[in-house]
Amino acid sequence: MQTLTVGLGERSYPIHIGSGLLNRADLLLPHLPHMRAAIVTNSTVAPLYLDSLRAMLAIYDVDTIPIILPDGEEYKNAETLGLIYDGLLTHRCERTTPLIALGGGVIGDMTGYAAATYLRGVPFIQIPTTLLAQVDSSVGGKTGINHPLGKNMIGAFYQPQVVLADIATLNTLTDEHLSGGIAEVIKYGLIRDLPFFEWLEQNMEKLLARDAEALQYAIVRSCQNKAEVVAADERESGERALLNLGHTFGHAIETGSGYGTWLHGEAVAAGTIMATDLSHRLGWVCAEDVARIRRLFKRADLQVDGPPLGTEIYLQLMGLDKKVEGGKMRFVLLKSIGQAVVTGDVPEQLLRQTLNACIKHD
Repeated sequence: MQTLTVGLGERSYPIHIGSGLLNRADLLLPHLPHMRAAIVTNSTVAPLYLDSLRAMLAIYDVDTIPIILPDGEEYKNAETLGLIYDGLLTHRCERTTPLIALGGGVIGDMTGYAAATYLRGVPFIQIPTTLLAQVDSSVGGKTGINHPLGKNMIGAFYQPQVVLADIATLNTLTDEHLSGGIAEVIKYGLIRDLPFFEWLEQNMEKLLARDAEALQYAIVRSCQNKAEVVAADERESGERALLNLGHTFGHAIETGSGYGTWLHGEAVAAGTIMATDLSHRLGWVCAEDVARIRRLFKRADLQVDGPPLGTEIYLQLMGLDKKVEGGKMRFVLLKSIGQAVVTGDVPEQLLRQTLNACIKHD
């Protein structure tokens, strides 16, 4: 096991990364002082891990309340959020009752938002079971739900008490979800860690084969990058915005296609190719680097072309992005592999050229 720390003063917390951590009661019990917790999970993860987690905690007389939600990005909404509140209120959960998020990014985001708002704030623990959640969404305290008009537009910054990333849970992931998580791993190399990008070029097949050592290295390196960024800019006023590489385009893909049609990681992959293409049109990255980035995403079994929503639909949906300031779209783009910037100075003509070049055409 390796342990990292997200340094946020009094709100600092550990990220434990290793195999078999779901069986480590000693990592959870310090955060359950009142011997009671609600476990929020979904209909896919519950049959795999819920009973064993509850049984382990029961040995130490921890009373657990299961709240099982439907699985899928399409359920990351206010209606499903209400099911969490229903469970907490029905069982008279108090301000001292932690919420444990057991699942992927959707479960983590929704459970965290419920924790931030139930009784104006209760403790919150992340146990991410997908690669994407382990390397990205479980770390940093971004929580929230989707709205029909925009992804993650309703939420709060709310940090967990601890993150428990058990690599063994990745053995039950579908190949599609594994690849979707790798998209977020590649992101760290692109925005701030060229040596990591080069390592990924050398080890992609090991990740796809679920080699435990390679996965642990990739998760630790990704979390180190994210922890550093979050510690420096918790509320995304500066450097943290760089973590959204590919997300402005990707969120438009998810919203425009209907939540759940594209996995988040798949949309981020196609969105990152769009951001790379736009960076090239601005004269920042060379054609060779565009091809190099595209090649790595394809090796990860990810789509590199966006769906045929139409240029105007893309522009409309991107205008609803959280990074819009003063009505002006802002983009995370690449100066080079390993260096990203946020800019609003993008000629619309170049943006349209990128969209036309990077989306499939019927």
